[in-house]
Amino acid sequence: MSRKAGILERLKKGVVLGAEGYLFELERRGYVKAGPFVPEAVLDHPRAVVELHSEFLRAGAEVMVAFTYYAHRSKMKHIGREIDIEQLNRTAVRLASEAASLDSALVAGNLSESWMYDHREPVKSETAVRPMFEEQVRWAKEEGADFIIAETFDHTGEAVIALDVIRQSGLPSLITYTPLREQTRDGYTWDDACRILEDNGADIVGVNCGRGPDTVYGIMEKIRKAVKCHVAVQPVPYRTTLEKPYFQMLQEPGKGCAFPVALEPFLLTRFDMAAFAVRARDMGINYIGLCCGGSPHHIRAMAEALGRKVPSSKYSPDISVIPDENGSKICDVD
Repeated sequence: MSRKAGILERLKKGVVLGAEGYLFELERRGYVKAGPFVPEAVLDHPRAVVELHSEFLRAGAEVMVAFTYYAHRSKMKHIGREIDIEQLNRTAVRLASEAASLDSALVAGNLSESWMYDHREPVKSETAVRPMFEEQVRWAKEEGADFIIAETFDHTGEAVIALDVIRQSGLPSLITYTPLREQTRDGYTWDDACRILEDNGADIVGVNCGRGPDTVYGIMEKIRKAVKCHVAVQPVPYRTTLEKPYFQMLQEPGKGCAFPVALEPFLLTRFDMAAFAVRARDMGINYIGLCCGGSPHHIRAMAEALGRKVPSSKYSPDISVIPDENGSKICDVD
C-alpha cells in the first residue's frame, strides 16, 4: 500500500482544499444544539457525522477534520458531559478516518480557543488551557491524525500555546485566528500575530471564521506579505460588509441579530465562493476552505473553479435545461 502524501507535501505541489463548518451544518440537520455548539453528535449520531464527512469528500475536500471543535474539557463540563471527553475525541478522529479511507484524504485533529485565556494573566491562563490542548492532541495523534488544526483564536498567547503543544507532538500544525476586530485581544495586528506563529515554528498560519470574503481579503493580503510559510484562509460564506465586517453583527431590519440561526438571508451562493477560491489562489493562499455556514455544494463549486473534477461533479447543475413556465430559459428578458 503506497504512502499517503502529507499536508506539507501536498502544499508544495499546489492549493489544498479544506472544508469545515461541521457545527453549523449539523445544527441545521438537527444533530447539534445551537448555543453550546458542542459536537455531541460524534457520540449520539456518529453516522450523521460520517455522512457529512463523506459529502465534503465527494465535493472535493482533501482534509477530513475531526469533529472536536469545542470538545475540550471546559465546554464538555459546561454541558455535563466531561466524563465523555476522551471517548468523543477519539471517536471523532476514527469517524474522520473512516471517511478519509474512501479516498486519499488527510485526517486533521482539531483544537479551538478555550474561552479561558486572559492575556492579563498569562501564567494562570496557560495553566488552565495547556493541559486541555495536550490531551486533545495526544488522543488525536494516538488515533492516527495526520496533522492538527488549531483555530478561531483571538489571543496570540493562546495560539502560541496550542502551537507549542502540537510541535511537541511532532505533527504538522495549521494555526488560524478569527479576525473579528482589527487586532488580537492582546494587541497584535493579524499579520504580526501570524508572523509570531511562523517565528515559533508554525507550518501553516492564517485566519478562519468570523468574516466573509469581502471583509477578509485585505487581511489575507497583509498576512501573505508578512510570512514566508504556507497561509490558510477559511472565511464564512456570508455577506459581511465594511459596516458589519463579521457575521455575528449581521441583522435584518426589525428582526434583530441573525447570528447564529437566522443567517440564511446573508448566505453567499456557490458562485460567490467559487470566485473567492480563485481570488485566494491568485493571491498566493495555499490552504483554502470555508468555515461556519459552508456546505458541500460550496466546496464542490470551489473545487471546480480551481480546475478539479470531483466525484460529485457528476451531478453539477446544468441550468441550460431548466425551462420556466413558458418553456423559455429562466431569466430570459425580452
